[in-house]
Amino acid sequence: MSKVILPGETIGIIGGGQLGKMMALSAKAMGFRVVVLDPTEDCPCGQVADEQIVGDYDDLDKIKQLSEQSDVITYEFENIDAIGLEWLDENAYVPQGTELLRVTQDRIEEKRNIEAAGVQVAPYTVVTKVEDVRAGIEELGLPAVLKTARGGYDGKGQLVLRSIDDIDLSETLVSQGACVLEKWIQFEREISVIITRGTNGETSVFPVAENVHKDNILHQTIVPARISMKAEVKAIEAAKQIAAALGLVGTLAVEMFLAENDELYINELAPRPHNSGHYSIEACETSQFEQHIRAVCGWPLGSTNLLKPAVMVNILGEHQKPLLDKIGDLQDWKIHLYGKNQAKYKRKMGHVTLLRDTVEIALDEAERSGIWEGAAEMIGGQKR
Repeated sequence: MSKVILPGETIGIIGGGQLGKMMALSAKAMGFRVVVLDPTEDCPCGQVADEQIVGDYDDLDKIKQLSEQSDVITYEFENIDAIGLEWLDENAYVPQGTELLRVTQDRIEEKRNIEAAGVQVAPYTVVTKVEDVRAGIEELGLPAVLKTARGGYDGKGQLVLRSIDDIDLSETLVSQGACVLEKWIQFEREISVIITRGTNGETSVFPVAENVHKDNILHQTIVPARISMKAEVKAIEAAKQIAAALGLVGTLAVEMFLAENDELYINELAPRPHNSGHYSIEACETSQFEQHIRAVCGWPLGSTNLLKPAVMVNILGEHQKPLLDKIGDLQDWKIHLYGKNQAKYKRKMGHVTLLRDTVEIALDEAERSGIWEGAAEMIGGQKR
């Protein structure tokens, strides 16, 4: 049963990273109180929430404490303990439910559900032992990508197999549990669609984003995506099909490969606000974070109209000092730093967004800043 959560009531957030922080900032602006559960004291979300419960995500006592203090509960990342989730679903108000989380926690389940929704994924096979990798390569060809079914992110838990000799390297991943072996897709663009669905079924879609990755970590998001109208329509329709089939409530990021002839393959799903939607904070009438809060609180969804072309660039640990050194010269850059206590190599520390008349102007300005040039190996002035 859906509810309308009113300003002054409390939103509980499981997970205290940057997504939780930006979610909390939107919630606070709308008049809500916020309590967050996270094992790290003074986590990014804890810095802006009304209260932080310090505890592990599988600590049922802490989960119960969160529920006692919250009128509605949401989450900022997928890998939440199943037992705790089941308890919350039965004893607290979690409008997103647990089924979508269950599906997206396992790549095998995720792919099967995407296909059941009538949307295409890259050809794949399930792997439970090293012998399955050899058989899968015979079926799919090389190169191919081996991914753990559970737990991987930002390229972790993945291995690109380029030759038969690489099969021996797969043992480390396969020993961790079931995997999927995917056919290598020769894509022209990586794109994503962020879709939000309210408790009453109202649905909104953010502009299609074009994503550029470096070392399997998102580097830039470019909006509007530089794709055809046909591809844009197909991407939005695919996201809507998946959201409807999975009974989405809240926010879902749908990552896709765009191949030649505007062929689309769904890569993966994230049932929460997403790094590729950060541009929406300044570039859209309603940000992905406000939209998510509206959805789980039973409010009407806001307009997602794009106000101006935008480029978002991630600030990793090695980029933070170059950014700070130049901050006095960065005219009209929207700078977001997440408040993490240590700048580590490849760790997401923040992002910047440039709103310009064209995305080409924004891309050129970001490149000319030099912040991301030569910083790839630097932390604290030392080469890694």
